[in-house]
Amino acid sequence: MLTVEDWAEIRRLHFAERLGKQTIAKRLGVARNTVKDAIKRNDPPAYRRPRRGSAVDPFEPQIRELLKDCNTMPATVIAERIGWTRGITILKERIAELRPLYLDPDPYQRTDYQPGELAQWDLWIPPVDIPVGYGHSARLPVIVGVPGYSRVILGRMIPSRQAADLLSGHLWCLHRLGAVPRKGVYDNEGAIGRNRGGRMEFTREFLAFKGALGMGAVILKGGFPEGKGLVERANRYLETSFLPGRSFSDPDDFNAQLWGWLDKANARLHRGIKCRPIDRLNEDLAAMMPLPPVLPDTAHRFSIRLGRDHYVRFVTCDYSVHPKAIGRRIDVAVDLEWITATLSGEQVARHKRSLCPHRTITAVEHARARRELKDSHKENQLQVEVDVEMRDLTVYDDAFGVA
Repeated sequence: MLTVEDWAEIRRLHFAERLGKQTIAKRLGVARNTVKDAIKRNDPPAYRRPRRGSAVDPFEPQIRELLKDCNTMPATVIAERIGWTRGITILKERIAELRPLYLDPDPYQRTDYQPGELAQWDLWIPPVDIPVGYGHSARLPVIVGVPGYSRVILGRMIPSRQAADLLSGHLWCLHRLGAVPRKGVYDNEGAIGRNRGGRMEFTREFLAFKGALGMGAVILKGGFPEGKGLVERANRYLETSFLPGRSFSDPDDFNAQLWGWLDKANARLHRGIKCRPIDRLNEDLAAMMPLPPVLPDTAHRFSIRLGRDHYVRFVTCDYSVHPKAIGRRIDVAVDLEWITATLSGEQVARHKRSLCPHRTITAVEHARARRELKDSHKENQLQVEVDVEMRDLTVYDDAFGVA
């Protein structure tokens, strides 16, 4: 029997080496007819076992007639109708082969996205420890977004999953995109909301966010990752193509490397749409909503009366404030990078936000102002020297008759 290896070698010798059939037969030790057959056939030889008869064969015409009348008839009912007395497994297997022939065509329709229609968003936790300073490291989340039509990938590492940080990262991605998709698709994320039995419950922060943008939103049911398959695939792409072989000095370095890589990734051919995402981006942006003139306020804000130590605490870190605000109420705003304090509109503190826990951050000018105020206070507390009359003690001697 002609094997695949012999078939391939015969065709190589004949077509590539230009050897004659007789020469090939002698070299390989096969018959000339075998060489002729190998040269003639374009597909490799394969062993096909002849089909053995089955006990179901005599009943097949009856089965076909029953399926023709009712293509959903259960196998047990068919067995009863045809008088089947043997094992049911072999009958079920034959019915499973025949049933599709009598079912109505049910073509699969792939999901098609219109320009500007929606974007899918998710949080991706890179499996890598990011240095955050002073020997500490953390695994920080990255918000990832993918518009459905263009498939451009957006992303930014954020400090935490809290609503203020997540929405600030979300807004940053939209600003980088330059427009707002008409609808966002989200998972059950605590900062966004929950899908409870088909009823979507959004958080107050997210309602304010999407309301300011004029954007619609959908929260998927739990355990339904297929609903946001675009961004799930983007997460896997980042994990398999961006992370390997990279090291990061801090979150800023991670973001810088990520944005540089995304510029290249979005200019590569996308397997799903058979073109580069940036080639579809202009059409996608044209159908999206413009960014509003007043962007939503996503910073974390709180108000506090400044104590005598003139520090404010955010998460686990303490940040100095100008001591002139002691005893007065200040407003504190925290965004992705900075923590700022104001007193009646005047800025009294601005620090780079620390992701390293349990730190005390003191500005040089605040320490200097504290020393100056303490020195001034000491001067005001100095006692002024006053002349006091000294009484003559001999007066007491005369009064008591002491010599």
